[in-house]
Amino acid sequence: MSREQLAVERARRAFSTGRSKPLAYRIRQLNNLRRFLVERQSEIAEAAKKDLNRSEVGIQLFETLGLESEIQLVIKNLKKWAAPRAVEKNLVTLSDTLYIQPEPLGVVLVIGAWNYPWAVTLFPLIGAIAAGNAAVVKPSEVCVHTSKVMEELLNAYLDKELYPVVTGGVQETQELLKQRFDHIVYTGNSMVGRIVMEAAAKHLTPVTLELGGKSPCYIDKDCDIPLACRRVTWGKFTNCGQTCIAPDYVLCEASIQDRVIDEMKKCIKEFYTDDPKSFLDYGRIINERHFRRILAMTEDSTVAVGGESDHTECYIAPTILRDVKAGSKVMQEEIFGPLLPIVPVSGLEGAIDFINQGEKSLVIYVFSTDKKLINRLIEETSSGAVLANDCLVHYSVSSLPFGGVGNSGMGCYHGKFSFDQLSHLRSCMVRPLKNEGMNSMRYPPHTPGKLGWARFFLVQYWSKRKLV
Repeated sequence: MSREQLAVERARRAFSTGRSKPLAYRIRQLNNLRRFLVERQSEIAEAAKKDLNRSEVGIQLFETLGLESEIQLVIKNLKKWAAPRAVEKNLVTLSDTLYIQPEPLGVVLVIGAWNYPWAVTLFPLIGAIAAGNAAVVKPSEVCVHTSKVMEELLNAYLDKELYPVVTGGVQETQELLKQRFDHIVYTGNSMVGRIVMEAAAKHLTPVTLELGGKSPCYIDKDCDIPLACRRVTWGKFTNCGQTCIAPDYVLCEASIQDRVIDEMKKCIKEFYTDDPKSFLDYGRIINERHFRRILAMTEDSTVAVGGESDHTECYIAPTILRDVKAGSKVMQEEIFGPLLPIVPVSGLEGAIDFINQGEKSLVIYVFSTDKKLINRLIEETSSGAVLANDCLVHYSVSSLPFGGVGNSGMGCYHGKFSFDQLSHLRSCMVRPLKNEGMNSMRYPPHTPGKLGWARFFLVQYWSKRKLV
């Protein structure tokens, strides 16, 4: 039996004991996870520095702080979320007890990503624990140091049978995907997402896929351009552009392109100084393969700002590309790096047409003070989310589901959405063993009279109530 198979089998055996189901046990595990995030902050930060050149403040701001907040939210609301949910009755079911009972699915597989290795791995884990499941955690092997910390320290705080951490690369992940799970949560690119979905289909396992894509950002010529550029610059170059919901490219009218570039250039200097390479809060590309991939995207585009690079450090400066065409290399795939192409369009209509020609993205950004313009963009496009007049911050709102649509993914998580996604919402109906007269209309022989009574109880009565 392989190491991966053994971890899954142990998790399933532990789940079958029922110890993950009591709310008190779930809350204890969640509190232990919160304690881990606080007590092991130095180890978490040190690993993030080695993997992504991220500062200790940065790792808290963009990852662990949100996780602590999510745990608090879940603990506060878990009793309510896990309780039976009453549903509406009709005339036929007035004397029955009807409710939805959330119940654990079983064993969940969480496959994390490297760009925000703690957030995208532990957010689904929080949901899995809250819903009463066992969960096998597979951190990304690309973040070598973070993966090691997760493996060595996480199980010192959590039940190591119910929530094992399995490390390794492609071979280990493939071995995990051969096993039967009750749900799989994967964060990453669409190519691997298809592999995960294909493997899950062999066991009829449902999946939640967070896949990213090219998220567009439209800047209206009549908005506060300096403020819009400040927020877009922050959203794009945070984590060196390695964010699944980063604005991938900017759409704006040609008449404001030069001003947008000038304003963003000022913001880059303000945020990262004249020398981003030596600045503490500017990261690095995760590895040399991604470094070469990103640089190759600039070959047929005009650099307006930045462009400097150093392969010895996997450093690429914050870079803005101007007059980018739809056929340019940088527009053929998600950038996932510090390049910001500006694509001139004729206006809102041109932007909507451009967006709709591509795959559905994880988010669409729009900057405008015109509510009608914002509403039109929402109505005439499709994406996982829409955020007007800011970037990234919708991810931090637990009352909003986070997820994609189409090529950018399926399913969602955050707060109660995580709980529901990783629960089976079981329909429960308890009838009294009496009142058989009401049931006579369903038994043979079927007559017009019985059909009339059925129509009254199921259709006409409720139609009249709604009219009133």
